[in-house]
Amino acid sequence: MKIEQAINQTKPFRNNRHRAMVNLIYTHNWMVDQLRAKIKPHGITMQQYNVLRVLRGAGEPISTSVIRERLLDKMADTSRMVHRLAQKGLVVRRECAHDKRLVDVSLSDEGYAMLDQLDILHTEMDRICEALTETEAAQLSALLDKLRSD
Repeated sequence: MKIEQAINQTKPFRNNRHRAMVNLIYTHNWMVDQLRAKIKPHGITMQQYNVLRVLRGAGEPISTSVIRERLLDKMADTSRMVHRLAQKGLVVRRECAHDKRLVDVSLSDEGYAMLDQLDILHTEMDRICEALTETEAAQLSALLDKLRSD
């Protein structure tokens, strides 16, 4: 479906860059909604899921500041998310051995188990993007990288 149809646009966009920007924002929200529906039954948010994935990818305890650097959503309140994940038993917080001002965060056994259950999202992500060939997906990714380059 063309973006004009999806948002009931009746007037033309100013130019193709404007159309691309609106299309990108709309598509981002559509994709997030698809994934959020799969995560919601597990009682965590998309941002919390991202924190859990960052921790699994790190493979060792890391500070909240390192987590913040690696998050997809830079506006997220990392300390609050880590606190909520700790309350749910999904992460463990420990005082940093070399800097008492920092807290090291790692996944708990329950956090690993939750991620194992949520690995079904890999299939969901593939389903969301199945209209693209591998070549088209690589081209899209390259274009998005180019858009963010300075």
